[in-house]
Amino acid sequence: MTPTRIGSNDTSSQMRTAAMPMLDVYAPKGTFSDKHALAKELAETIMRWEKVPAIPFFTDNTAAFIHELEPESFSTAGGGSNSVRVHVTTNAGALSREQQLGLVKDISALIGKAAKDASLAERTWVALTEAVPGGWGIGGHAYTNEEIVQTVRKLLGKD
Repeated sequence: MTPTRIGSNDTSSQMRTAAMPMLDVYAPKGTFSDKHALAKELAETIMRWEKVPAIPFFTDNTAAFIHELEPESFSTAGGGSNSVRVHVTTNAGALSREQQLGLVKDISALIGKAAKDASLAERTWVALTEAVPGGWGIGGHAYTNEEIVQTVRKLLGKD
């Protein structure tokens, strides 16, 4: 997706891309003591990297989910089960290469911090995927990227 200016009166020179990212974290049971705090911090992190406005349309629809797995329910080829997988879904083109690098670095660091094990950042795999147009279902409506931009512009009074 080509970045879209949210409003013609936007005073920043940055282009903003409308997106509703979702994060799914898969980790061995007991890895995180405060799953809710981690989920919130991850959701805030992706909003920061995507440079979307902190309005309810985004804050209420950008989310992270922490899934705990029994260690025997997954394995690396080498037999290890002490890693974390993070699946991030954004809309197509939401992240530049710089944003991808920064987001993955920050997510990995947050995982290590939340687990109180900095070495876990080295065993955290982040998969960045892009949703197809119309792939954001919110409130029973499958939004296209353009519809999200139109909705946000209206919410910001920049119609």
